[in-house]
Amino acid sequence: MITVENLSKSFQADGGPVHALRDVTLDVPTGAITGVIGPTGSGKSTLARLVALQERPDSGVVRVDGFNASTLDPRRLRAARRRIGVVKHDELLDGRTAAGNIALPLEQAGVDGPQRRQKVGRLLDLIGLTDKAAHYPDALTPGQRARVGIARALVGDPGLLLADEPTRGLDADAAAGVLTVLDRARAELGATVLLATDDASVVRRVADDVALLEDGALAEAGHLLSLAQDPTSAVARALLPAIDAPAAAKARHDRLAEVVLVGFAAVGALLPEATARTGASISVVGGGLTRIGETPVARFLLGVSGARSEAALGWIAERGGSVVRVGRQPLAACA
Repeated sequence: MITVENLSKSFQADGGPVHALRDVTLDVPTGAITGVIGPTGSGKSTLARLVALQERPDSGVVRVDGFNASTLDPRRLRAARRRIGVVKHDELLDGRTAAGNIALPLEQAGVDGPQRRQKVGRLLDLIGLTDKAAHYPDALTPGQRARVGIARALVGDPGLLLADEPTRGLDADAAAGVLTVLDRARAELGATVLLATDDASVVRRVADDVALLEDGALAEAGHLLSLAQDPTSAVARALLPAIDAPAAAKARHDRLAEVVLVGFAAVGALLPEATARTGASISVVGGGLTRIGETPVARFLLGVSGARSEAALGWIAERGGSVVRVGRQPLAACA
C-alpha cells in the first residue's frame, strides 16, 4: 500500500542544511509490521512524517495505493491521509473518558451514536481496556494511555498504522502491552504497521520486516528473520546479542567462528551434537541468546579445538547454522 522511492529531505539549521533522509527507497509490505530502526538522528521520525503525508520530501516519491502523493489534489490528499492512522503521544483530551477520546474522530466525521459505540467497544476490547471505558486520562497509567492513543488512531479503519516510538518512556510491562496491541491490530484488523524506534527489543518482538537507517540513508532492509541469520548483516549486528570476548579467551582455541542459530532445535541441539559427532571441543566464547517474535535466535562466538575443528564447523553449517570464520570468508550461509 505504501512505497517510498528515492526519498530525500533536508532542513535548515544554524550550521547549515541538515540532510535528514538521503535517497531512501522502501516498500512497506501489506499486512505486515515493518520496523524502522536506527539511532537518534538517523531519520526515522522524518521518514514517518513523510509517509504520513504530513510533510513533503525535497525529492522522491511517496506512493499510496500506487498513486504519487505529491500529485494528488487536496480532496484526494485528504482521502489518502484518512487511510493512514498516526499514533500520537500524550494527546488525549483530559476532559474526555477513554471511550470519548477514541470516539472523537468518529464524532468529527458525523458517524451516528450506535455505530460509534459499536466501533469504540470493539477497539476497547482490542486494547484490553473495556473496564476502563469511563476512566479519564489522569486515572489511566502511561501504558493504558498509550493503548488508548493506538485505538484512536485505528478508529477510522486505516490501511496503514504509523507508530513513531510508541513505547517511549514506558516501563517493560507497559511497553509489552503496547506491542501486543500493535500485533493484534495487524492480526485481527489486517492493519499494515510501520513502526519507528531506536529500541532493538521492540523490533525483535513484533516486526516481520525491518529497515535500518544510518545517517539518513537506508543501510539494509528485508525480512527480519532472513537478515538475522546472516552474521555479516548490519541488521543482525544491530539486533542480535553483541559479541564481547576477552582476547585471552579467544587465544585458547584452534578456530574461532561467529555462528547464528535459529529455532528451538538448532539452538538447543546443534552444538552438542556437533561435538558428539566430530569429537571437537566447542566452547561459547561470547554472544548470547534472544528471541525474534517467538523464535529463539542465538549469536555466538565459538571457540573450536581439536583435529576435527573444521569438520565440526562444516557440520553445523550443513544443518542450517550460519557460520563465519573470524577473519575469513563465510563457510556457509543459512538458506
